Amino acid sequence: MEDSNELAGGLWLVATPIGSMDDLSPRACDVLRSADLILAEDTRRTGRLLASFGIASAGRLTAFHEHNEATKTTAILERLKRGEAVAIVSDAGTPVLSDPGFQLVRQTRHAGVPVFSVPGPSSFTAALAASGQPPLPAVLAGFLPPRPGPRKRRLAELAQHPWTVVVLLSPHRLKAELEDLAAAFGPQRPATLLAELSKRHERGIMATLGELATCDEAGQPRGEYILVAGPPAGDETGPTPAGRIDRDVVQAVYGEAARRGMSRAEALRWTSEKLGIKRRQVFDILSPNGER
Repeated sequence: MEDSNELAGGLWLVATPIGSMDDLSPRACDVLRSADLILAEDTRRTGRLLASFGIASAGRLTAFHEHNEATKTTAILERLKRGEAVAIVSDAGTPVLSDPGFQLVRQTRHAGVPVFSVPGPSSFTAALAASGQPPLPAVLAGFLPPRPGPRKRRLAELAQHPWTVVVLLSPHRLKAELEDLAAAFGPQRPATLLAELSKRHERGIMATLGELATCDEAGQPRGEYILVAGPPAGDETGPTPAGRIDRDVVQAVYGEAARRGMSRAEALRWTSEKLGIKRRQVFDILSPNGER
C-alpha cells in the first residue's frame, strides 16, 4: 500500500467503475488514497465511491468539470509543478475520453510534468469487445449533440468513416438518436445496442440500425446505452434508398466536400458516392436550399 510520500508527483488518470464497484483496481485505490488532490466531475458521487472503499477525502476532493476546467487548470498546474500528486477521475470509466481533462493533460505535458495512467473500466473498450462487431479499426465518437440539426451533421461526418463507430447514446433521446443513425449510416448497417455494461441488468441487441430504431428497447429505454455500428457491408447491402436520406445529412456531406476545395461538380459526385445515391438526387435535395 502506497502512502503520500511514495506516490510520485504528477497527474494521475484513474479509471473508476462504470457499473460493478468490484472493478475498481487495488492500484486505483492506492493512488486515490495517496494523492494530494483528487479532481472529480461530481464530488458527491466520487465521495461516495471513496467512502465505500474506506478512502478519506476531506480536504483533497475538489470539483473539476466542463464549467470550471478553464479557470481551475492554472492553479492545478502550479501544484503539479511543485511536485504534488494530483488524481483525476470522471463519474464513471476512464477520464478525459468523453469527459473534462484533455486541456489539463495537454498543458501538464507541455510543462514537462509526468502524466500517469491507471487503466481500468472503459465503456468504449467494453462495448467493442462485447458487441460482436469488428473491433478494429474503430472510431470512438462519444456523445452526440442533443439538438437534431447539429446531431445530424455530426452523424453525416461519422458516416464517412469505413470503420466501426462507437457512440454513447442518451436514454432521453434514444429513439431519435437511433433513427438519425439509421438515416445517416443506412438502415441496413449492422450494429449492436448495449445497455448497462457491467451492471446487473446488462444486455445487448445485435441487429441492423433500422431494426434497432424500431425495437422495444428504443421505445422504453432503461439505463445507460452505447451503440457499436459495424463497418458498412459494402455491396451486400446496396445503396441507401434516396427517400431515406435526410436533407441535413446530404448538406453536411456536400459541405465537407466544399470545405475540401472541390468544385460544384466534384462535390456533387463525391456526395453521391459517399451516400450511395445518384448525383441528380443530391442536386434535387440541395436545390431548395440554394445549392445549385
